[in-house]
Amino acid sequence: MSRDESKLTLWFLTLGALLAWSAVRPHDYFTWFLEVVPVFLGVGILSAIYRRFRFTDLVYGLIWIQAAILIIGGHYTYAQMPLFDWIRDAFHFTRNYYDRVGHFAQGFVPALIAREFLLRKSPLRRGKLTAFLVVSICLAFSALYELFEWQMAVALGPRTNDFLGTQGDVWDTQEDMATCLVGSILSLLLMSGIHDRALEKLKPVHGQD
Repeated sequence: MSRDESKLTLWFLTLGALLAWSAVRPHDYFTWFLEVVPVFLGVGILSAIYRRFRFTDLVYGLIWIQAAILIIGGHYTYAQMPLFDWIRDAFHFTRNYYDRVGHFAQGFVPALIAREFLLRKSPLRRGKLTAFLVVSICLAFSALYELFEWQMAVALGPRTNDFLGTQGDVWDTQEDMATCLVGSILSLLLMSGIHDRALEKLKPVHGQD
């Protein structure tokens, strides 16, 4: 087994262990499924394209972190994550802010996914246009996810309350998208240099780039 294959195996095993933990007596299985289904979809897509397009270790690591956020949110629900309940009570916040962590990651991580794909598979180069497109892609996916939440709420009614996790905030949808927007912008500002160095170290693989 090559070094790359060993890292990928560890990636899958640790994520699988976390997923198995989350499936043991979650808040409720309906909410758990809705929260973790993006993980299954993402892992399926990454597995399907792996031999043709392998991301940098940096991006795979960030994807793992975002998947972990989703899985933990699925176990507890975003409105009842215990650590953030404690933070809410300790600092006298008005809500549990774990969902904001999730939506920040929804911008921060996909920004580097989109940036890497555009830089490696399109004529685009590093610069303002690429940054603009990356942020636009992240915001578009955030809006798409909010539309998905809306349709689930319309179709299933109160059963989706834990999934929506609005906690009584009428502006929750807009604040979620704004948090994603901030996450994508900060990702480009803070991580572009690190990402460029990771791209330079990427070994060419037959059939890629």
